[in-house]
Amino acid sequence: MNHSIKEKAESLARVIATLDILREKCPWDKKQTNESLRPNTIEEVYELCDALLSDNNENIKKELGDVLLHVLFYSKIASEKNIFDIADVAEALNDKLIFRHPHVFGSTVAENSHQVEQNWEQIKLKEKGGNKTVLSGVPKTLPSLIKACRIQEKAANIGFDWKHKNDVWDKVKEEIAELETEITSNNTDNIEGEFGDLIFSIINAARLYGVNPENALERTNQKFISRFNYIESKATASNRKLSELTLQEMDALWNEAKQQNK
Repeated sequence: MNHSIKEKAESLARVIATLDILREKCPWDKKQTNESLRPNTIEEVYELCDALLSDNNENIKKELGDVLLHVLFYSKIASEKNIFDIADVAEALNDKLIFRHPHVFGSTVAENSHQVEQNWEQIKLKEKGGNKTVLSGVPKTLPSLIKACRIQEKAANIGFDWKHKNDVWDKVKEEIAELETEITSNNTDNIEGEFGDLIFSIINAARLYGVNPENALERTNQKFISRFNYIESKATASNRKLSELTLQEMDALWNEAKQQNK
């Protein structure tokens, strides 16, 4: 389904008008602030991520609407304080899109997506009010796994990267050896640090091989949940508690679940 730009603009205008009415007449909407909405915004983004993972188009549409509502709501609150409104948000975004795509709207050449990413990092450093350092654009509150990905991507885009991706495995092996050394010495703080270094190197390896580690880990999470639920359902069917199964019995059921998933 493809609506015209005019139809899209009219639909957005109706939502904005509805929100204006709710902000004036609904007690709940009226009392909301940036601070009160923030936890809900985080929840809505995670719900959108769940819908994207399940590839459910109806849910994706619904959750996108919920996220859009929050964008409009923050803009509405700002407009009431005469700071900015949704038009300012849209104009700023449009200006940024054009400025950051000189290979489309200007004369810069970018033959592939990697060159585009490299150009972006240079552009961000030049932007007025933009990133002062390469890594300053990485939000401090990002989940650690995603943050590690962004840090590595940004460093790689300015040339701080492995010349040959196979070389990363030497780093992974080095980190495993250092972790084993600290485990032997039983230094709890150092063990945590070396685990972090190992995980960071594995994330780096995933990036080099074109794998999104967040998606890869979630895939394994879902696989584990499915197989563990199978064990639990089998225990329940035999009128036993999961804790009553021996490790050997659980391993056998785990292997059954693996075969069913193939």
